[in-house]
Amino acid sequence: MQFCVLGLGRFGSSVALALAKKGHEVLAVDKDEDKVAAIESEVSQALVLDVTQERQLEALGMDHFDWVIVSMSQNIEASILSTLLAKELGARNVLSKASSEIHAKILRKVGADKVIFPEREMGQRVAEYLSSPRIFDYIELSPEYSIIELVAPPSFEGKTIRETQARTKFGVHIIALKRRIAKVEKKGELELEDKVLIAPDPEEEIKKGDLLILLGKIENLEKVKKL
Repeated sequence: MQFCVLGLGRFGSSVALALAKKGHEVLAVDKDEDKVAAIESEVSQALVLDVTQERQLEALGMDHFDWVIVSMSQNIEASILSTLLAKELGARNVLSKASSEIHAKILRKVGADKVIFPEREMGQRVAEYLSSPRIFDYIELSPEYSIIELVAPPSFEGKTIRETQARTKFGVHIIALKRRIAKVEKKGELELEDKVLIAPDPEEEIKKGDLLILLGKIENLEKVKKL
């Protein structure tokens, strides 16, 4: 996939580097020469440009990228203008970082396909981790729905997924299951590896220590966490 990252602050640089490490083509852009120089050897291409200037942005070919990431949330004017220009110039998908609800609302109005609050989302994950030791990961999908990864409650152990009544009793869906299994190597050494079951069979038995990936309304997930 091809990505264009506009703005190379801490968030923009982190996203650009992470995408590049996954093997994607990444164009990183900023008007600060030092920021561009710091990342140019790690991404496909890095350019010094003022992304609030339509002609300069047009030269990048916005319609060539799968995603354009606008990360200048502290400069609200630049963030809004870059988002607007990217969409007008044919960007397929634009993800913009927001600093406030009002900022987010404006970004959506001018065409952002996805608006994120990285600091808020990370704060929620940290809060979930600290308050619920059994939770390993937490993703908020919307104000109502989330995905959590947690250790299978004791009351689920030894039961099949169907027998847990996760969907009918608790209103959550077990969308995946992670299990650590022992594997004997050719040299006779014992190693542990993770086995992941996506959309597991309803007759799959849950074992002690299994990690369940649950999807559901936040209020329903809270019920399972209390188990």
